[in-house]
Amino acid sequence: MFQNVYYERKVGTSQPCYVCRRPTTTVLATLKTEDFLYTCQGHLTDVGFATLIAAPSGPSADDIRKVVDEYRARETRRTETKAEKDDKDDKDKDKEKKEKESGGLLSYLPSLPGFGHEEKESSSPKSPRSPAPVTPVNVPSSPAPPAHRKFALHRAIFSSRQGELARKAQTARAKEVSKTLPQAPRGSF
Repeated sequence: MFQNVYYERKVGTSQPCYVCRRPTTTVLATLKTEDFLYTCQGHLTDVGFATLIAAPSGPSADDIRKVVDEYRARETRRTETKAEKDDKDDKDKDKEKKEKESGGLLSYLPSLPGFGHEEKESSSPKSPRSPAPVTPVNVPSSPAPPAHRKFALHRAIFSSRQGELARKAQTARAKEVSKTLPQAPRGSF
């Protein structure tokens, strides 16, 4: 059917409490509003009626630090492999340059200013790039408070609620089925 997790909500009109029949505007309802019941604030603090479900705590500082360290390690590996790849590409370009310089009719052109690779080489340094400084991830100091408090009904009350809902569903099905059955004979024998 549904889980024993009810959310506290406020409503505009007051209805009688499920237990003591005093007027209240506090409702405990399931997530999809399959079941709901009006309760007083006093009954919400009663352990025999409902218990507050604690909000799950966020990740611990150790978990956050571990994730940040893994991220930094991954980034350094990525920059190192990129630097190695750039060095390899530079070596290949140097080999091609030497092959071009070794002969040919216009082999002296790259040595002239404005015609060679000197401008390109000055713009791209041959030394491996230094990794960009990684800024630590900002972690909010306190998570936002939940909009509604969660409660779990006492098991006896929850089972009675389930029984009531099952009886209501059964009577609704019985009414629906009774419409399709034929009428009983009304004559005398």
